[in-house]
Amino acid sequence: MRSGDANPAKTVAQKPAETPAGESIGALPAHTGEPLRIAVIGAGPAGVYASDIFLRQLGQLGDERGLGTQARIDIFEKLPVPFGLVRYGVAPDHPSIKFIAGALQKTLDNPDIHLYADVEFGKDVTLDDLRKHYDAVLFATGATDDRLLDIPGHQFEGVHGAARFVEWYDGYPTGVEVWPLEAEEVAVIGGGNVAMDVARILMRNADDLLGTDIPANVYEGLQRNRTRDLHLFIRRGPAQAKFSVQELREMEKLPGVQLIIDEDDFELDDETLQKANENKLTRQMLEELYTIREMAEDMEDDGDADFEGNPAQRRYHIHFFSSPTEILGEDGKVIAIRVERTEVDAEGHLSGTGESIDYPVQAVYHAIGYRPAQVPGVPYDQSRFTLANAGGRVFTAPQSEGGEVTPRLYATGWAKRGPVGLIGSTKSDALETVSNMIEDLAATPQHGRLAEVRSESAIDELLESRGVHPIDFEGWMKIDAFERSEGAKAGREHIKVTDSDEMRRIAHSESPIA
Repeated sequence: MRSGDANPAKTVAQKPAETPAGESIGALPAHTGEPLRIAVIGAGPAGVYASDIFLRQLGQLGDERGLGTQARIDIFEKLPVPFGLVRYGVAPDHPSIKFIAGALQKTLDNPDIHLYADVEFGKDVTLDDLRKHYDAVLFATGATDDRLLDIPGHQFEGVHGAARFVEWYDGYPTGVEVWPLEAEEVAVIGGGNVAMDVARILMRNADDLLGTDIPANVYEGLQRNRTRDLHLFIRRGPAQAKFSVQELREMEKLPGVQLIIDEDDFELDDETLQKANENKLTRQMLEELYTIREMAEDMEDDGDADFEGNPAQRRYHIHFFSSPTEILGEDGKVIAIRVERTEVDAEGHLSGTGESIDYPVQAVYHAIGYRPAQVPGVPYDQSRFTLANAGGRVFTAPQSEGGEVTPRLYATGWAKRGPVGLIGSTKSDALETVSNMIEDLAATPQHGRLAEVRSESAIDELLESRGVHPIDFEGWMKIDAFERSEGAKAGREHIKVTDSDEMRRIAHSESPIA
């Protein structure tokens, strides 16, 4: 049953609305007619947060803006299940971050928000369909593709984008069933949290993950993992790394793993240290890295041991000031990676030294950034890896190319700002976009009622006519209950279903746990 209680979201005082052209509008009589109709594409954190914030902002400002305070929000998700990045982009040993899913679930359990999972935009429903049925369309489509590793040898067998590996270990419905883990020497390229997740999963013992929601095929795959030496290559220095402190602390406590760090990487000049000290998060991150350096020294002194002093079976090498320039191959397969030593000034500007070294590896994982997906019918900004937008308002082309505002289309999350920031950053994104949506809707003579078709059943009838059978909130709850029941059988909280057809069977069954 729906409780009607949405997930709390912070709000800020709003200045009087302005039209897109900058002309101020005053308070209008409250609209007393039918609710606004908003379509959201993507049921990840960005889409769910934006839905919640829209309802809250409308409740506070709707009457003042002449919009009324009621809206129906329909969230369309191409996967059979919601929560996007939280479910399929966070490593299984990050349970603290996955608590966010509980908050997102409370938001979806709102009678004004309707989930349409297993409905793909551009295939099952088009932009023209949504313009006809909704007053505004908000894209929160996230990012599922890797940026290209543009160095010689990137095409060799054994080179993997982080996104595909993350899909495998998180049980993404369209991910591969089996992952190749025969390489004993492995390289990971990247200086952010995704690179850390990838490296940590490759260094973990499979049994250490049994308390998580790791799928059965992933557990079995990691049991066969032959990785013994892992090299993490970071182009810049410790002061410019983008790791979270939490990621670093998880690195420190890997059973059976010895950390190996070049002490010379931490000989930072006073200007660099002063610059790092100006930012609280950077300072905390750098302090934790110095702790890891000391741990690495202790591990070596203890006879190549892990953090508890036990013999290490795996070695985790962390290389700062290291920029991979080429992947070397033989018979089409990876045999080594060539890395150039770099120099970085206090402002983070990087230059090569010309000094290179080859490391023997049989697999390379690159975590150098995601690329938000392009959306059918919506212009893309290739320079920023986002939908073409400003402040969340979608443009006909990037502003740098003279694009203009496209009425009624908006973006939030990574589709808006690019694949940077943590999950919580989507809230500030959503607040800006929602504020602009409300301004624009209020500036119309129709009090924002712009859709031609306003019947609540119209979109259901359209999908049914096309043979599309969405999974709603109740269907998702059946899947969640089934996964928890399967986990209970194994003494675990939760085991993911990874097969899309199985999810559909469960969601559309009569029983909550079928």
